[in-house]
Amino acid sequence: MRFKQFLIVVLLSLLGSLNAKAVSILQYHHVSDDTPASTSISVEQFTLHMNYLKQQNYKVLPLNEIINGLKKGEKFDAKTVAITFDDGYLNVLTNADPILKANEFPYSIFIAPQEINQGRSNMLTWPQLKLLSEQGVLILNHSLKHDHLNRQLENEDIDAWKARISEDITSAQGIINEQLGPQLKYLAYPYGEYNTALLTLVKSLDFVAFGQHSGALSKKSNWQALPRFPASGRYANLKTLKVKLQTMAMPIKKLANDNPQLDQHTQGNPKRPELVVTLDLSDIYKPTLACYILGEKVDVTWLDKSSFSVASNVDLPAGRSRYNCTAQSRTKSGYYWFSQPWMNRNEDGTWPQG
Repeated sequence: MRFKQFLIVVLLSLLGSLNAKAVSILQYHHVSDDTPASTSISVEQFTLHMNYLKQQNYKVLPLNEIINGLKKGEKFDAKTVAITFDDGYLNVLTNADPILKANEFPYSIFIAPQEINQGRSNMLTWPQLKLLSEQGVLILNHSLKHDHLNRQLENEDIDAWKARISEDITSAQGIINEQLGPQLKYLAYPYGEYNTALLTLVKSLDFVAFGQHSGALSKKSNWQALPRFPASGRYANLKTLKVKLQTMAMPIKKLANDNPQLDQHTQGNPKRPELVVTLDLSDIYKPTLACYILGEKVDVTWLDKSSFSVASNVDLPAGRSRYNCTAQSRTKSGYYWFSQPWMNRNEDGTWPQG
């Protein structure tokens, strides 16, 4: 079964019986009819997304309320969501903001200050960001220059990399604070890319950080690798988005061999990484566990009562890819969801563009 077929099956099984405690974050870039398709959602589609949230009585909360509540172990009502935008494009203000205000939906924008400083006509300006901030929009850190933070420069050792990336993140935060007043220490990784060293560094800087891999949130989420459901481009389809918004965070106890940057793997075939997952199975219907790679269902190997391994049957392509795993709840109508991101170099050792 292909992954898209699975999502349709799940949607049909959930209709009329939604009681899962789903807490999710949506991630957008452009809201426009004439911007790059891969990072855009049309105004019409975005309106449909927001209308769906309203009609289905989703509780749309500010991002910080969700994060603070989860950290405190607070219980959320079913169907809780936050809305985020990456990069700070002008069309967020001109096209998305009126729709969000009409629905009284709070939202957040992650910006790279050096991108804002360039003054391009398609980007928000500091006065516009200041106005949005005063209206309650959270303006947050997307690094200084929107670089690939996980990548070391040629001949750059790990200590030099740490110093450079620390300066990048803290400088960006300093500029945002200077322009808008003190803001939350939340970081969205450019391109959703990170590795284990970057997670450790970001934690040492006391940031909460967000990727672009799919999944819901829970109090046990990794605060430096929080998932968000991309909802633009090929992910803008409302039918499949409905399913994703009704999923719950997979109750993971431990991950092994999960460094997303494949060239840093030292065991096995780095192009077919073997991910090892240990689960809390108390509410998982074990026979329904399924994993999908490159859109296709793959076999999982149970190593003991609660741990399994999964690996791709083919070499992962250069660039970004994911393993997606799902499992049905024993006691609720929803499914659990987990997504593991990967990043792979080209055959010649260079990184793909973008």
